[in-house]
Amino acid sequence: MTPSRIHRLSLTHFRNYRAASVSTRGDVVVLVGPNGAGKTNCLEAISFLAPGRGLRRATLEDVADNQGEGSWAVSAEVEGALGLSTLGTGIEAPAQGGESVSRRCRIDREPVGSAAAFGDHLRMVWLTPAMDGLFMGAASERRRFFDRLVLAIDSEHSSRVSALERSLRSRNRLLEVRNYDDHWCGAIERETAELAVAVAATRGQTAARLSAMLRERAQGSAFPSAEIALDGWIENALLSEPATAVEDRYREILRLSRARDAAAGRTLDGPHLTDLQVVYAPKNMPARDASTGEQKALLIGLVLAHATLVAEMTGIVPLLLLDEVVAHLDPNRRKALFDELAKLGAQVWMTGADPAAFVDIGANGEIFDVEAGRISRRG
Repeated sequence: MTPSRIHRLSLTHFRNYRAASVSTRGDVVVLVGPNGAGKTNCLEAISFLAPGRGLRRATLEDVADNQGEGSWAVSAEVEGALGLSTLGTGIEAPAQGGESVSRRCRIDREPVGSAAAFGDHLRMVWLTPAMDGLFMGAASERRRFFDRLVLAIDSEHSSRVSALERSLRSRNRLLEVRNYDDHWCGAIERETAELAVAVAATRGQTAARLSAMLRERAQGSAFPSAEIALDGWIENALLSEPATAVEDRYREILRLSRARDAAAGRTLDGPHLTDLQVVYAPKNMPARDASTGEQKALLIGLVLAHATLVAEMTGIVPLLLLDEVVAHLDPNRRKALFDELAKLGAQVWMTGADPAAFVDIGANGEIFDVEAGRISRRG
């Protein structure tokens, strides 16, 4: 399997980095510094070398240096599935008049259609403090989290999800018209059903394989295992029924629900409402009922299992971005985490305020100090 590695990262006008670069040699790259120094900003910059809006889900304009002209750029020399390459993304300064800006992506300085093309070179998995409330939060957050897991395996997944959302919005707008055209509505519902089944099928396949991976890792990991399932009838129906039959059924549901959905102002059935159910396996209880510490350990175990699955399914060991993950782990759990990361064979970028928390990263680890948008190797 080919590990995804960044050899050199360069940031220009990204958040609090006016111009910064870092060259790495190790398997574990640790960024240490006080709060607000820019540690998470650096991980966020890396996350833009994957499809989507990065680990904070920020808008393109929001990540630009507020002291600059509005442009920003992230580039990295990477070693991945296709060997050495240079990936770059960013936006140009907005033109006068406030026209919207679009993200540009390049591979070896040649333009590509979207960040989905980066998936041919590297895959990426991340864990941030914002995910700590995942099991207690809204279904939409768990659905977004799971779609990110799917995206690390299938780099086209986010495009299909976005297309489904656009199709649903088109249907909702059409239903607002008192005398809408039945033929046109049927055409939109046919497209919606096709996209819905495509999205649900990929989710269902990923959930089944991730469940098997979690069971396989249960005995050999220091982190608790989880049992997962998707709470969505289309995803579950596809496990035993032909996709064409499920598509026909959903299209009929949409047709019969037009009046109800028009009154609600939204579509009330479909994979855009699917939830991810997670059980804390050691105690056989819903993850939302576990303690804060148990939920954190469960989330780490889930991400580690997913990273292993990505490697097995794609042949690419994903890059891991772990933001403030070790802060609340006891020394034994920290050591266990570093050991499991070493077995995975991934390059890992981690952040923390206390360098003492990383004494067990091993000889292949390196620590960088981050301060006020500057990154320097610790002596």
